[in-house]
Formats: sequence, structure tokens, C-alpha cells
Amino acid sequence: MHETETEPSSRDRRDFRVAVVGGGPVGLTAAALLAARNVPVVLVERNARTSDDAKAISMDAESVRTLHQCGLGEQVRRTVLPGTGVRFHDRRGRPLFQARGAGPYVFGHAVKSQFSQPELEAMLFDWLKNRPGVDVRMSTECVSYEQDGTGVTLRLRTAGGDEEDLRADYLIGCDGGRSGIRTQAGIQMQGRSFDDVWLVADTVGDQHNDRCSMHFGNPVRPYVIVPGKEGRCRYEFLLRPGEGKAGEKPDFELVRHLLSPFRDITPDQLERAVNYRFHGLVAERWQSGRVFLAGDAAHMMPPFAGQGLNSGVRDVANLCWKLALVGDGTARPALLESYEQERRPHAEATVLASVRQGEIFMTTDQRRAHTRDVAVRAMLRIPRTRDYLERLQYLPRARFTQGWLAPGADPLIGAAFEQPRIQDPDGAESRLDTVLGEDFALLGIDVTEDDWTTVRRTLPVLPLREVDVVLGDRRPRTGGPRIAVGDADGDLERLLEGRSGSFVLLRPDRYVAAVFAAWQSTATARELSAHLSRIERNTA
Repeated sequence: MHETETEPSSRDRRDFRVAVVGGGPVGLTAAALLAARNVPVVLVERNARTSDDAKAISMDAESVRTLHQCGLGEQVRRTVLPGTGVRFHDRRGRPLFQARGAGPYVFGHAVKSQFSQPELEAMLFDWLKNRPGVDVRMSTECVSYEQDGTGVTLRLRTAGGDEEDLRADYLIGCDGGRSGIRTQAGIQMQGRSFDDVWLVADTVGDQHNDRCSMHFGNPVRPYVIVPGKEGRCRYEFLLRPGEGKAGEKPDFELVRHLLSPFRDITPDQLERAVNYRFHGLVAERWQSGRVFLAGDAAHMMPPFAGQGLNSGVRDVANLCWKLALVGDGTARPALLESYEQERRPHAEATVLASVRQGEIFMTTDQRRAHTRDVAVRAMLRIPRTRDYLERLQYLPRARFTQGWLAPGADPLIGAAFEQPRIQDPDGAESRLDTVLGEDFALLGIDVTEDDWTTVRRTLPVLPLREVDVVLGDRRPRTGGPRIAVGDADGDLERLLEGRSGSFVLLRPDRYVAAVFAAWQSTATARELSAHLSRIERNTA
């Protein structure tokens, strides 16, 4: 058959802008982020429904913020239990310290929240299946794919055996630690797996009312307790040799025995239980042409720092806005190379921190546990080291030193921007994200109208929202073409201290791309335009 305009070749056809393979929380979040930006997306999941497995249970403030950006704020509020961090206990069960973070709220949300992964996945799935431009394919497996210079062709197979070819510009593999997308790309995982076997039990009808996770460093048997919503509770125990193998379902009598110091339990109160081993692995590369890896497909880490799911959400929050910009022609495909540049260093550091935390707090060595307890109590007597523990400073902070940003000495550059409370000209208070929109935002910090004119004539045209920020006790200005905000409680001024007369450019993922004065806008524009396709200027 000859190719015609009505019968395009598979190379010329495009069914979707992006295909996401894997319907776990990371894949569902990727699809939600793309849908929120009106990017046509197909989600392919081989299971018939969302997962009911015992997996992630902790969501940090940055992940909650990302889901709010998808327009899921109310749904997230009903799904998570805002927590108060992690309480660590010594070898005898006595409290050592509680890691609460820099404050009760970070990025406008609780530093750590508990949730049920099956409930989270079901919520995301229900939202996605009714979104225009989203095609959710359950009971469908991506058995292979081929890519060329213009897109990726996926071979799909349904549970009934039907096969179909589907075409997309780009493919994101969110299909877990045994990723078929990664395997077909010939990408290896680097790092190590651990021999220890842990039992995870999710229960209902529990009487724990703590809002924090609890880690118990008993070297005889380390364990973790994470209370959840509505009587749910997660228990994790290190198994001794002979008590169970990874991947097998534990015997109920073993679960009952392990839980007996905390509660009685009946079979109907055990939602799920599994034995597992953990890993500290990172893929040797995260991109193969038009194919990207995210979440466990790109990195796997022990659960003790609670960062596995959150690292995956950071991945897709970083990648999806870039795919949207490349797809609509605003950016060149080279922008997508910044995904791994920006995310890999933090993911590697987080894997290492998670491994170290497990080795220290979940040790089975009596002497090492004793030394740990003595050292921690000594650290708590010194303000600086006490802050290191209690403010979660032992977890790596995500801050880019390369990628899509304008180099500079300002510590805000490359870091996620906080979300302080703001006040509008009428005195109404809200959080900063409510006025930033879904694209880029340019904050002018006590700048003049001439400064705005200079910047508009210099910076490249981007989907951008302009925001006038007034610091101090002054009310924001009314009228004009821009949104005006003031400082509601002093946090905005503390965040922007010493930056009056400057501009702060926020990316769609809320990381800071640049901090500059109007007279520096030409140099800033030169840096930011490197990966953009449309670099025409405003002339107003």
C-alpha cells in the first residue's frame, strides 16, 4: 500500500505526545502533571486495576505540593494524614529525638504525611480517567518499543492477547525496579542489594494515635511503626534467618507473634503482609534517545528515609514540564538532557543517605547500637548538631548546580522555592502557589516599572506570570497588569532578605532558575535561551 495523506506511515503518525508505561504512583503522577498542562498522554498499565501491595507510606511536603499543582489539592487532603516527622528510639526503646524538619510546614505543607498507597493510586486513577486528552490502558502491557528520529512506536498487548501499535513523541518508563523499558534499552542498574529480609504488615483497627513515624533501633530486632488514617498502621520488622524469604507471604501466626507486644490482631484486621529485601541502586543512565526512566526504574533505595516515592515524584515533576515545552515548540529537545543532569546527583545522594540511615539505626550489632545511642545523645547537647538531627539536615537537599538555570552565587538558584503566606491588595491571605499559575513565574521584588520594561525587552518569551512582590509591612499595590502580593507574616521577607530590586524566575516545578537585577537581564537571557526555540523579545 502506498502512503497517502490519509494513511500516514507509522513514522509520521503521532497518537500521543507522551506515553507513560507503569501505573504506580509515579506513573500516575506523571500522567496527571502532563494532563494538567493539556499534553495528550496515554498511560499503559499491565494490571487490571491499581495496586493493592504494601509499598510507600510516607509523602513529603514537596510531593504534596506537586500533586496540588495538578489540581488535586482537595483529593490529597482527604487521602493523607499530615504528620510530624520521625521519632527515633534507642536500643532499649527510649526516645532519642524527633526529626521534625525545619518547621511544621515546608513548601506550605506538612514536612511528612502518612498515606495508603492503594488509596492514593485509586484517587489518581479516578481523576485521570475522566480527564480530556488522557487515555488510560489497564490490563495492557508494553511488550516492546522502537524509536526513531521523530517518535517512539510501542507494541501493546492486552490481557486478552490483542496487539496494537501506538505512536508517541516520547516515552517515560515508570514501570518499577524490574522495568521492561529499562531492560529493552540495555541500561544496567549500579549499586547493591541487601540480604536482610523485612516483614511489612498493614493493619486496620489499630489504636496508635501518633502522627509521627517511629523507628526503634533494638539490635535484637529493629522495627518501624507508622500510624496512618482511620485506624490504619504499618509495622515493619527485620526477620531472623529461617523466619521467611523475600517475596513470599508471611504466615499469619508470625505476624501475630511480632505484633503481640503492641496489639492483638485477627486475620480480617491484616490488610496485607509481605516479606521483602531492599536495594540501593541507580540506573547507569536515565535517557535513551526519546525514552526516559523515572521512579524505581531509575533508582531504588531502602525505605528508612522515606524517600523512594518522593524521589520518583521529583523525577516526573522535573521532566514533565520540559516535555510540554519541547512538545509545543517553545524549547529545543536538548532541554530534556537537563533532566538527568539535575535529578541524578540528588537521587544518588538520597540512595546513599537511605542506606546509611538503615545501617546506623537498624543495626543488629549490640556494640554499634550502644555507640550510636551515646553519640546521638552527645549530639543533642550541641545546638548545631541537634539541629542537624531534628531539622532533617542529614537528608540531602535537592539543589541543582547545572541544568536549565542561570549561574549565580545566590543560594536560591537551583533550589525549590518556599511557599510562604501572602496577602493580596484586599488583605486576603493565601499561599504563594495560588497566584503563580502552572507555568513560569517572574517575581519582581520591590522593583520599578522601568525595571519591568527592561526585563520584558530582554528575557525570551515564555509562558510566564508576572508578580509584584512588596516586602515589609506595606500593602501591595492595586491595579496594573501584574498580580501584586505582600508579606502576610514575615516569612516572605525572611526568604527574600537582601533581594529588593531583584527578579526571581521560578520554573514550573517551582525551582529557581535565576535571581538577577534588571541590568543583568541580558546576561541572564543569554543563559536561559540556550535551550529555547522561540527567543523573540517583547517590545512593549
